[in-house]
Amino acid sequence: MTTLEKTALTGFEATALGRLDREGRLLNAVFKGPTTKPGRFGFRGDIALKFQTQLADEKRPPDFSIEQVLTIVREGDSTIPILVGYIHSFAYLSVVSEVLDGLLTPGGTYFIFCNNIDLLAKYRVALRDITYFVLPCDESTVWKEMMDLMSIDKNDVKKLNTAGKLDHLLDAAMGFDEKYDIITFEEGVARMEPVKNRNENRPV
Repeated sequence: MTTLEKTALTGFEATALGRLDREGRLLNAVFKGPTTKPGRFGFRGDIALKFQTQLADEKRPPDFSIEQVLTIVREGDSTIPILVGYIHSFAYLSVVSEVLDGLLTPGGTYFIFCNNIDLLAKYRVALRDITYFVLPCDESTVWKEMMDLMSIDKNDVKKLNTAGKLDHLLDAAMGFDEKYDIITFEEGVARMEPVKNRNENRPV
């Protein structure tokens, strides 16, 4: 994309999420648009990490994604200041790092909830100079886990619209700096457990 084309972009396309949108990675959006803060845009949905091979015009779901993503970005900024999401296996963290390379900043705040780490584990993992807070998530949701982590009562946000709730939660989480155990990606892979079947105990 040329500089002229970049300067012509406005709104959501002129944010750090614009590249992911053009790559067809922003899927299943619950929310995608301006938030309650001027110049700020938000996204709730999935970010595709690995696509399946497609035949002709056939649309296939991705092999795997960052699911339940919560993020906010500013128009004109080239990086994502905060991002929260869920991956089904800790091993996917390296793919997260590859796909988001150049879009994250060492000063940003990034939470990745994971299916197959110990339920008491809380890690800090650095990949490509970006630190991720890696936390367990079994039968809950990313939204609920983040509300609990930030000690926000649901009554505090119940009168806000979707955009306002996203602003409230992620503003609270911005700059989070708990001193969780620092491990390498390789150590995390060695410690990870088998991936649990999320549908195993659910009623049919």
